[in-house]
Amino acid sequence: MANVLQSVDERTRLAGTNRLEVLLFSIGLDATTGRNEVFGINVFKVREVMHVPPITHAPDMPPGVEGFVSLRGAMVPIINLQEFCGVKTADEPKILMVTEYNKHVQGFLVHAVDTIQRLDWKEIKAPPAMLANRLGGLVTAIAELADKRLVMIMDVEKVLSEAANVYDEASVYEGIQPLQDREHATVLFADDSSVARRQITQTLDHLGIKHIAAKNGAEAWAKLDEIAVRAEAAGKPISDYLTLVLTDVEMPEMDGYVLTRKVKADSRFKGVSVIMHSSLSGDANQAFGRGVGADAYVAKFEPLELAATLEKMIPA
Repeated sequence: MANVLQSVDERTRLAGTNRLEVLLFSIGLDATTGRNEVFGINVFKVREVMHVPPITHAPDMPPGVEGFVSLRGAMVPIINLQEFCGVKTADEPKILMVTEYNKHVQGFLVHAVDTIQRLDWKEIKAPPAMLANRLGGLVTAIAELADKRLVMIMDVEKVLSEAANVYDEASVYEGIQPLQDREHATVLFADDSSVARRQITQTLDHLGIKHIAAKNGAEAWAKLDEIAVRAEAAGKPISDYLTLVLTDVEMPEMDGYVLTRKVKADSRFKGVSVIMHSSLSGDANQAFGRGVGADAYVAKFEPLELAATLEKMIPA
């Protein structure tokens, strides 16, 4: 079953084309709605797909966490997406998807996996508010497949934050101090994950840096264009309005690679640095980020590393 996944090299070739491949899966027939919804997860983040192995159940696990399995000597936490999403179903989880997000490896129990679909980020939209609030706000994007089914892209970072406590909000900002002589700086950041946006905001607040938030690359580009128009109308340099762009890689409508390329190709943003900020932290992704013009690449959910990088790149 693991052979459904392509090699890292093959998947990395999609980087910068504003496309991605998603593995479709279901968590079972929802007894409340009578629907068997289709979800998607970026294939690049899926390490392995297998039938559910024996799970060691530990006491006092957070809601939705089943326990652990041993995979080639590593203890991997297992999250039951049916329980975590509050879906009432008679369909037992049959499949384990082993995933890696920012060097954290975990397994997701699902009812079934379907096919791999190649999608264009332009066709993947931010969900309307009503849909965005479904399943506890776990739907971060939505797309229509060729067969007219709707696939919902799950905010896995939110799952990990709430179920597995991967991103400890209590202590990750310790040691971050306000930057001196940076009162002039403004950072525009783009990320479709509410968890990531919250952590970026808190990091910038600890640093004392003004910031502008966007939920995806298209929204970020619209805001950047507005800033450039305002600077030109006032006859002032762009640096009076914007210092740096911080962008996620995977985002609806326009991904971070395309956003970075557009910023670097537009003379209005000369001198504006771009930092890529992603859970896709492999060497191939970092190399591609540099290839489209990124000035730095920082792994997600490492506030101390992000703060140190911002200190280096924001001039006093």
